[in-house]
Amino acid sequence: MPVQAAMPEPDIIRYRKLDSGVKLEDVVEGEGPEAQEGDLVQFNYVCRRANGYFVHSTVDQFSGESKPVTLPLGGEEMIRGLKDVLIGMKVGGKRRALIPPEVGYISETLKPIPEEFGPRRSLLSHAKEPLVFEVQLLKVL
Repeated sequence: MPVQAAMPEPDIIRYRKLDSGVKLEDVVEGEGPEAQEGDLVQFNYVCRRANGYFVHSTVDQFSGESKPVTLPLGGEEMIRGLKDVLIGMKVGGKRRALIPPEVGYISETLKPIPEEFGPRRSLLSHAKEPLVFEVQLLKVL
């Protein structure tokens, strides 16, 4: 019986699952320095619910104007899943990630907190669902 040639692997190998449960994909590799734990990083992001529903973006989809976020990759300031996505990213890189609820907005003080979120619109409304983040690393400061 002839042995069948192995089917070529579909190119979903770009997806990796981290220990925290975060699934990520490198969309653009990036060429600058790699972000490490403890670095201060500047990035843009788009956050959506898993069903595609828009939550927030630091880039205005009409004007293209951006208000990047600068946060330290250490301590407890940032949601853990996002920190996991940013560590190891190269400047100029873009990643898309699915962040499970247990490493997402488990408390109201975790960043990034979009400006329009506040008493009337809490991030905790997204605490029990996975969120999709598209992140672009602009600088390691």
